[in-house]
Amino acid sequence: MTSTQHPPEDAHGHPHGQAHGHSHSHGPAAPVSKHLRKVIAAVLIPFSVAVVVGLAVLWPGGAPPHQRTGVGFDRQTQQAKVVGIQKVDCKTVNAGQTPSNGDTSTAEGQEAKRAQQGQCAKATIELTSGKEKGRTFTEIVQPDAPRQLHKGEGVIVAYAPDAPHDLQYSVTDVNRRFPMALLAGIFALAVVVVGRLRGVMALVALVVSFAVLTLFILPAILQGSNPLLVAVVGASAIMLIALYMCHGLSARTSVAVLGTLVSLVLIGLLGSIFIGWASLTGNTDDNTGLIHGLYPNIDMSGLLLAGVIIGSLGVLDDVTVTQTSAVWELHDANPTMGPRGLYRAGIRIGRDHIASVVNTLVLAYAGAALPLLLLFSIAQSSVGTVANSELVAEEIVRTLVGSIGLVASVPVTTLLAALVVSADRPAASAGGPMRGGRGRRRKK
Repeated sequence: MTSTQHPPEDAHGHPHGQAHGHSHSHGPAAPVSKHLRKVIAAVLIPFSVAVVVGLAVLWPGGAPPHQRTGVGFDRQTQQAKVVGIQKVDCKTVNAGQTPSNGDTSTAEGQEAKRAQQGQCAKATIELTSGKEKGRTFTEIVQPDAPRQLHKGEGVIVAYAPDAPHDLQYSVTDVNRRFPMALLAGIFALAVVVVGRLRGVMALVALVVSFAVLTLFILPAILQGSNPLLVAVVGASAIMLIALYMCHGLSARTSVAVLGTLVSLVLIGLLGSIFIGWASLTGNTDDNTGLIHGLYPNIDMSGLLLAGVIIGSLGVLDDVTVTQTSAVWELHDANPTMGPRGLYRAGIRIGRDHIASVVNTLVLAYAGAALPLLLLFSIAQSSVGTVANSELVAEEIVRTLVGSIGLVASVPVTTLLAALVVSADRPAASAGGPMRGGRGRRRKK
């Protein structure tokens, strides 16, 4: 039969005139021409070499040591278990201390008055780890405390070696490792069951990404390296490893890498400009204050910019891969479509995608800052006052800069994909000439 009765088939045996499913579940991309592979390699190989050199030059070799401050996360901790709970009168255990002037009309006085009312819980805690394993101490829990202790519950306790013997240990949190591990296991199982081999590779890429973050990015920043440079090198390494590991070494993935790279550069430039222009210091809470106190040489505003870049990378990967795959699928469905038609069709898909992604990003930041926003609401502050505070301004700049990069990634990646897939001429490697852009006859 003639080729008009049997549409040309791709490497998987699918007719070119039929659209495949979503790209994330699609098989390997069709091979591209040798010339196009050389062009892509000419761009990505030097970039990859630069990333490897950057990792080698900036590699920290571990976080620098420091003396523990005993504040926040910088405390010595041990694991323990609640072995007994006894109800006692709050007044008998001095649960609340009235101010020295006896004034109970203030907020401090009212809190102390409430603390002396009702039945408190006297918890007996036994250490289950450390050199003093088996040692017990007591903890008084007020009836209105947000966290109540229960017999048999695992807890985390802080150790203060310089405190009096009876006050060296105190409960700081509950031990929630098992539910967290169980949830992580359910997540991994769901990814593998649905994604199969792609899911396994995605989990491996996730582990590698965390390894780069914990072994390179964080220690390098603590060592005093420029946070922006460390973030760029680390984010680039994560991008290359994750994308190629999850989606294969192909021209399609390479175009997604290029689109992500261009968007990251834009995010870095905009972030640097507006963080400096808005005079954001990056030192806005107890944790950042502790970091600055322990390591005063760290550029906190640079650390803020590094966080913006790394935080945007994950969503960028999703957008660029989806856009590139959409253009490739459009070309497979209609090989006669030129770069302009591919771009127009791809950008229509991108508009729907970017609308949902930006909304998700904004809501994610708003959800994380909800307690802070609630405090401003209680204080009856105006929207302008809230937005002008550094705590909220940081989140606004982070959200808007990241969203601009996401919006820009759609036309940039779609254009790159349309130009690359339209310029491709795989006839030489496929064994037949291209005729009229409509495919090729299969030789029998």
